[in-house]
Amino acid sequence: MIKAILVFNNHGKPRLTKFYQYFTEDMQQQIIKETFQLVSKRDDNVCNFLEGGSLIGGSDYKLIYRHYATLYFVFCVDSSESELGILDLIQVFVETLDKCFENVCELDLIFHVDKVHYILNELVMGGMVLETNMTEILSRIQEQNKLEKQESGLAAARAVSAVKNINIPAGLKDMKLPDLPQAIKELKF
Repeated sequence: MIKAILVFNNHGKPRLTKFYQYFTEDMQQQIIKETFQLVSKRDDNVCNFLEGGSLIGGSDYKLIYRHYATLYFVFCVDSSESELGILDLIQVFVETLDKCFENVCELDLIFHVDKVHYILNELVMGGMVLETNMTEILSRIQEQNKLEKQESGLAAARAVSAVKNINIPAGLKDMKLPDLPQAIKELKF
């Protein structure tokens, strides 16, 4: 089972954190710090698996990670998960982000956190892997984008309707822009 998914930059700043097991806020910060220290000190030519830190469960847990450009993608899993399967899941996650954001970067994770969480929830829910087929995930994301556009269109239509229904005095409706300062002075509230 997946216990946590952490994405942080080369300086240890968390860009995405998802814990599937309860930890206090202070404990989560300690886990992120310890995980960054463990992962960032490793050479690029060594294995991408290591035993979990002392804070997140010790030797029964593994940290499986990939380092892409300025981001570390770290999955903390228990011994029942396949290391290669999780590495593949990280690859699917990153490729999906890359397709959605066209060359994903750290700023995409910061400014589109809701969309990133939606993508992650299509892959993993409650610590269990739901979907690994990128085509399926992308189709769900496209469906979600269509729904968002429909909702924003309805909201815009409601706003226009509300503006049309505002009770504005006839004198203000027919007023020309240069006359506006004088008209405001003459208004009595």
